[in-house]
Amino acid sequence: MKLSEAKAVITGGASGLGFATAQRIVNEGGQVVLLDINDALGAESAAKLGDRASYVSTDVSNEDSVKAAVLKAKETMGGITLAVNCAGVANAGRALGREGPWPTENFNRVIQINLVGTFNVTKESAAIMNENEPGEDGERGVIISTASIAAFEGQIGQAAYAASKGGVHAMMLPLAREFANFGIRVNTIAPGIMLTPMMAGMSEEVQASLASQVPFPKRLGHPEEYANTVAFIYETTYVNSETIRCDGAIRMQAK
Repeated sequence: MKLSEAKAVITGGASGLGFATAQRIVNEGGQVVLLDINDALGAESAAKLGDRASYVSTDVSNEDSVKAAVLKAKETMGGITLAVNCAGVANAGRALGREGPWPTENFNRVIQINLVGTFNVTKESAAIMNENEPGEDGERGVIISTASIAAFEGQIGQAAYAASKGGVHAMMLPLAREFANFGIRVNTIAPGIMLTPMMAGMSEEVQASLASQVPFPKRLGHPEEYANTVAFIYETTYVNSETIRCDGAIRMQAK
């Protein structure tokens, strides 16, 4: 697979890791459809990327919304060869906080968006990819999902987030084994502390404190480095069912 020929759907594509990935693909000559729920920012981001980009309003936790969005992307680009799952929320809360047990509704929301949303986009995109003519090695498409280092070292207050991202990591292997029959690869990236818009909104002191915890390089990760990892996976056919940590060797402490 060549990034210059990619036809990609990217959830959470209006900003952060998703937008950086879209930029990388468009700069290489590929096409992208951004799937997001922020309509104003989504339209603005697609416009910034130019003629090879478009935006479709999508709630990844809603199966019907995802089906409609993926079909629209297929019509727009003439198919789909790459799906990148970046949409997610990072709601935190102690299971037994000062105000009592954390509401299960809050836990469920994180699971629905981060885990179920990833599954929704994965299966619907794979169905479209399966219609592609097989290329070299019989390959028809690539799916890349976003886990987190919290999947492996979840901190206090991250029970929901860690569970959702652990699920993204865990479902990768069975999906890769299943989709191997169709020539579709499934991989996952586990980012560390990345300089996303949410992180950029924190004070310089907080950012510096977080950066100091990273062994090397001692800084927050750049979204472009996530995008570079997507490019590597997409163009390296023998990388399948792998979770790649992009985290500067950090291992998170309990809190």
